[in-house]
Order: sequence, then C-alpha cells, then structure tokens
Amino acid sequence: MTEPPPIAAIIALGITQIIGYGTLYYSFSILAPDMSRDLGWPSEAVFGALSAALLIGGLMAPALGKWIDRFGAGRIMTAGSAIAAAALVACALAPGRISFVAALIGIEAASNLVQYGAAFALLVQIRPQAAQRSITYLTLIGGFASTIFWPITTMLHAEMSWQQVYLVFAGLNLIICLPIHAVLSRQMRRNRERSGKASPARRVEGTLAASARRMGFVLMALSFSLQSLVSSAILVHMVPLLSGLGLGATAALVGTFFGPSQVLSRLTNMLFGVNLPPLKLAIIAATLMSAAVFLLIPTAPSVAGAIAFAVVFGLGNGLFSIVTGTLPLLLFGSDGYGKMQGRVMAARLIVSAVAPFALAYLIGSIGVVWSLALTSAAGVLAVLVLVAIGQLARNGSASEAAATQTSN
Repeated sequence: MTEPPPIAAIIALGITQIIGYGTLYYSFSILAPDMSRDLGWPSEAVFGALSAALLIGGLMAPALGKWIDRFGAGRIMTAGSAIAAAALVACALAPGRISFVAALIGIEAASNLVQYGAAFALLVQIRPQAAQRSITYLTLIGGFASTIFWPITTMLHAEMSWQQVYLVFAGLNLIICLPIHAVLSRQMRRNRERSGKASPARRVEGTLAASARRMGFVLMALSFSLQSLVSSAILVHMVPLLSGLGLGATAALVGTFFGPSQVLSRLTNMLFGVNLPPLKLAIIAATLMSAAVFLLIPTAPSVAGAIAFAVVFGLGNGLFSIVTGTLPLLLFGSDGYGKMQGRVMAARLIVSAVAPFALAYLIGSIGVVWSLALTSAAGVLAVLVLVAIGQLARNGSASEAAATQTSN
C-alpha cells in the first residue's frame, strides 16, 4: 500500500518556504536600489555583493548537507530560522559596506538551511516512501512566494526604509518559521522514538547500480548546473533582455507571466504526472527551458512571442524545482540524502552566482541574439546529459541482471 504524504507537515513547510524565499531572496531586487543609495555604491556593486554571498553560500553547502544527515533536517531548519532572523537584523543595522556584505553572506548561508534543499531533506526523513509526492506538493505551495512577497515588499517599502522592512522580515522568520520548524523537528524525533527498532522508517533504494553511482552523480550535478545557469542568467536579465529585443516598456508586463506559469506546471504535474518518472520530468523541464530561450530569437520583438517565452520558461523552471528534489532520491535513494543535496546545491549555487555576469558579458561582447543561442545550447546540453543518465541506469540494470543470472 502506498504511504500517504504528510499533509500537515507539507502545509507547515509551505508557509515557511513562502516566507523564506520571500524575505531572503525575492525582496532583495526591490530593496537593492535604496541599499545602493545608502551605501554609496552603484547598483552593480550591490548585486555583485549578492553574487559573492551566493558563491560563498555554495561553498558552504556540502558541510550543511552533512549536518542535515547528522542532526536531522528539522533541527537544522530551526537553527536556520534563527540565523536568518539574526542576519536580516545585522544587514539592517550594518554601519558600513564590510558589515553589510558579511550580513549578506549570513543571509545566504541561512537560505541554504531553510529553503528547498533542507525542506526536501526533511520530507525524505519524515516519510521516505512518500517523499516524491510530498516534494511536488511543497513546490506547488512554495511557488507562490514571489506572487505574495513582491507586492508585500513593495507595499512595506512605500511606508518604510529598506532597513525597517528587513527588521519586519526578521520578525517573520523568528515568530513564524522558527516555531514551525521546531515543532516539526520535535514531532519527527517523537515518531522515531515511538517506532523504535521494531518498525524503522522504510528506506528508498536508488535505481542506479553501485558501480554507476559516481558517474551518475557527476552527470546529475552537471545537468542541474547547466539548468541553473540558464535559469539564473535569464531570470536576472529577463526584463532588460526583452527590452533589448525591442519590447520596451512592455517587457515588465511580459515578465509577470513567468510566476503563474511556474505554479501551473507544478499543479499540472501534481494532478496528471503522478506516475511520470523524475528522470523524464527532468528532461521535459530542461527541454522547455531551452526551447523557451530559443523561441525569443525568431519571434522578437513580437509581444505574443515574448509572452510565449515567459510562459514556456515558467513551465520548465517550475518543473526544474521539483526534479532537484525527486531525481536524486530516485537515482541514489534516501540514505545520505542531505549530504547529496548539499553537494549538488554547491554546484548549482556557484553557477547561479556566476551566470548573470557571464550573460551580461556575452551580451556586451557578441550581442543579444548570439547570447540567447548559447544559453539555449546550454539547456540542450543539459537534456543530453539527462539522456545519458537514463542510458547509464539501463546499462547498470542490465549488468546486474547478467551478473545475477551468471551466479545462478
């Protein structure tokens, strides 16, 4: 009998994901202009500081993944909420540039402790057999973070300074997220104590053969990194890219189609993609993202073409968030899931930190069209790498079957 997903835990984590992404990630672009003014920095320097913080956060991710396996994701997320609140306060009260950058690094470190990577690990630890569906449901809820927090941040910032907004956001992490994570952590420990040795949580076995796991991990990390490159580069430059292709002021309006499309793809997958293997879903996601970027080249400056790009890109990016949690579980199983997520997250965050600057350099050097073509090609390469993972899995299964038959 299939285990039901832990609905209460998913809803609770969904609330913390909305707050976590909204306060620690989506709010930054809205508050950055005033940060730049108060620090006496050009806006490029402020975003450069964010990229540096992302880079350092990526380097820290493998250690954080080990802590999740060792201490439990619930405890790590509880500590992460406290660190997030403290880092937001430190950023708001930073007296100068150095302390501001240090606090920003703290925010990015806290993000790794409370956002999807840690939340996926917690769902795997709570109920491994139901984790794939649980992750899908969680990303559906978390997909509303930008829809909710972009207007909330804008409204708050109309009445407050960016420092005061960050203090309010620190309160949300401390008063709402920390208690939720603490309760989930306590419940998980109680469940384990009740079950004891007589009824341990059922593990999920990975589908990759032991001999193929090293190469499988390298390929998976490469495919995720390539997709993160496409996602990060395009999302940061979406409005300037569309403007540069001739859409002018319409570019900002077109960008609003991205968020709802993410939610739509996750909802569609939840309703109709229950039996779709994560590897196929990953291939679909990478294909949609690559196709969306390429679609801009022949259709610009058509508004209809730009809207199609935003919708298709949103669909692909929405599915990509799901497969970053479900594909590692399928290929490698539930044992050591936190450590594996930390290693993959490190590669993704490092690429995400560099990608916006790389695309900006390409646009300045070879123009928008060729830059889009190369970005789309990176997405195509991700598809080919995912296909190679499928072939690796089939070869491993065939080898194991042959070895079993020989021994018999």
